[in-house]
Amino acid sequence: MEKTPKEILNFIEENDVKFIRLTFTDIYGNLKNIAIMPSELPRAFEHGIPFDAGFLSENYSDLLLFPDISTLSVLPWRPRSGRVIRFFCNVKCTDGTHYTGDLRYELGSFLENMENQGYSCRIGTKCEFYLFDNDEYGKPTKIPHDNAGYLDIAPLDRCENPRREICLSLEEMGFNPQSSRHTYGPGQNEIDFKMSGALTAADNMLYYKTVVKNIAAQHGLFASFMPMPIENQFGSGLHIGISVKKNGQNIFSSSYESFTDEGKYFYSGIASRLSEITCFLNPTTNSYKRLNKNYNEKYAKSKFENRSRLIRIPYAADGGHTMEVRSADAACDPYIAFKLLLAAGLEGINRKILLNENDMQKILDSLPRSLNAAVSSARASEFVRNNISSKIYEPIFRHFEDIITRYELSDDKNRFEDEFYFTSI
Repeated sequence: MEKTPKEILNFIEENDVKFIRLTFTDIYGNLKNIAIMPSELPRAFEHGIPFDAGFLSENYSDLLLFPDISTLSVLPWRPRSGRVIRFFCNVKCTDGTHYTGDLRYELGSFLENMENQGYSCRIGTKCEFYLFDNDEYGKPTKIPHDNAGYLDIAPLDRCENPRREICLSLEEMGFNPQSSRHTYGPGQNEIDFKMSGALTAADNMLYYKTVVKNIAAQHGLFASFMPMPIENQFGSGLHIGISVKKNGQNIFSSSYESFTDEGKYFYSGIASRLSEITCFLNPTTNSYKRLNKNYNEKYAKSKFENRSRLIRIPYAADGGHTMEVRSADAACDPYIAFKLLLAAGLEGINRKILLNENDMQKILDSLPRSLNAAVSSARASEFVRNNISSKIYEPIFRHFEDIITRYELSDDKNRFEDEFYFTSI
């Protein structure tokens, strides 16, 4: 049951909460926050908390943060005395209208549109990351914390304890982790999340990285979600599981052939727009080192159920069938990524798009193999233009083009990626 503002204020008083973090993202999906004292929270609920928004858009000097009460979480790594809690926020203009550059609001609005058409959606993620040792000065190195491999156990798996604490912290925050494991690379880990509402899944995906990095730091380690941090090793991906129901009935099933017509159209809609939205699923130059390796070694499999397929149908013993997009990585902004995937699927339903295996193979063969190619495909896409707020469309592409220019001008491209992505993702 969702709490009322009064119940939130009682919780704060009863639990010795001293700081409240109002969290939001900029137009590039970077987490930002403002900390307020408990006495300011009633004003935040009623009038919003103003902040200088010049870094978001030159057209705004002030915007307002309104806490979303349903997103309350206690930060478990902070002191028990003088606790810290966090809310995700909706961003509004000073006249009370929604700020059209608020990516969270954009996704929420689209989900309402889906519901008006009779569709409900849930999303679950599987996200990989590496744990590296710090040097004697506490600076990150590229030395993996262990040399274990897929599903290994302690003592080979030296990441077991930090991974356990990460899962417990996520559970305490209400994130619903489902399973965890050591995966293929040395020091590489993966945590899977249960299905939840798409907006909650996006919130959790963003803050998940913060939790991982904080718990890793407590163990004297550094966590990186960089897609390909170690050359000639396994890349780290973000697998996005999507469940869609039409009037309460699952449109997916145990095989593509047994999908409802809407399920086939939804699957085909996403596949048909994959090239155009790739730069939003894989927004770094480093992303394509992982993708190109996977295109060549894994994604060209033929069967829809094959585990290595780019878009696959996972086994589900309980009948909770989903489709899973496997190309994305954790550098993406989940608000944009989830919205574009769902919009492509819904377009597939509305236009009754139906692809066969030959069509799917052609799509795979034509997917962009560099950020430059991916951005060019997105720039030329009417679909992308229609599904990204005009407020953020040009700034996002300018950002991409700036990165590409800097990358192409760099003398040492590996060093550029290490400096630009290793500690920031």
